[in-house]
Amino acid sequence: MLRFTAIEELARVEGPHHLALGVFDGVHRGHQEVIGQAIAARAREGGTCGVLTFDPYPIRVLSPGTAPRRLLASLDHKAEILGRMGVDFLLALTFDLERAAQDADDFVQEVVAVGVKTIAVGDDWRFGKARAGDVALLARYAGDLGFTLKALPPVMMDGERISSTRIRQAIRDGSLDAAARMLGRRYTVEGKVVEGRKLGRQIGFPTANVERGEEQFPPDGVWAVRVREGAGRWNGVANLGVRPTVDGEDRVLEVHLFDYSGDLYGRILEVEFIKHLRHERKFESLDALKEQISHDVAEALYLLRGLDGEDR
Repeated sequence: MLRFTAIEELARVEGPHHLALGVFDGVHRGHQEVIGQAIAARAREGGTCGVLTFDPYPIRVLSPGTAPRRLLASLDHKAEILGRMGVDFLLALTFDLERAAQDADDFVQEVVAVGVKTIAVGDDWRFGKARAGDVALLARYAGDLGFTLKALPPVMMDGERISSTRIRQAIRDGSLDAAARMLGRRYTVEGKVVEGRKLGRQIGFPTANVERGEEQFPPDGVWAVRVREGAGRWNGVANLGVRPTVDGEDRVLEVHLFDYSGDLYGRILEVEFIKHLRHERKFESLDALKEQISHDVAEALYLLRGLDGEDR
């Protein structure tokens, strides 16, 4: 998938362009409905379909005190999710005070000037200086500038709208089944494999120490997981927490992959949390920890074997 950071870059790509606009943190089912309109327009009219978003998360610039501390997907992770949906490009505009001060009218004209023929948004999306831009403004420009506007209502679940805020809370609570229903897929996090203390090797369970970024993590403990890296797919067991048995202090994510041997340092792993197996606790010895990990591995193997045919 192509990646752009400036609107004018689209002028160098053969169009027409069909564009979904929004923040799209997590690319949940509501977002997918909006993005699906751009994908459908490409199928009807040809050209390309893409997503225009902002980096960093705009509320972190406009109101840092009320901004979420964690996101559902980093920009790179978001790009991977969009690529799997069939999106051709991601246009991530730098969001700063200058961009926040841009008149909504100017923003619309800037976007349409590069060959955009479809704009898809959520019907409550606001943009531009003082959040003056809305669906009504886009509708007025659609006729004048010759683009088609698709404005979609929110997607509901259990009588409430699906939102990134709601999903983050579900993940914090450990309600990953509810999060998956709202996301339309199981929740995953991404991180680079970095050097650890290599204690797992000493007890026969080598682990990949996955660097924690800004994505929302579920509760601490031992999890059955599935892991993706490029074309690689593995089942495994992960420990999320401070590792009290070995006097750990920092919260880390360590993943033991089944049926894998090799060097993962520097590679980006996408970790899918399947089931919480137990809470983290301190063991009286490394031998006791090793025995418990053996039980954890056996439980995870049994659980994950039933999912081997499930699409990832």
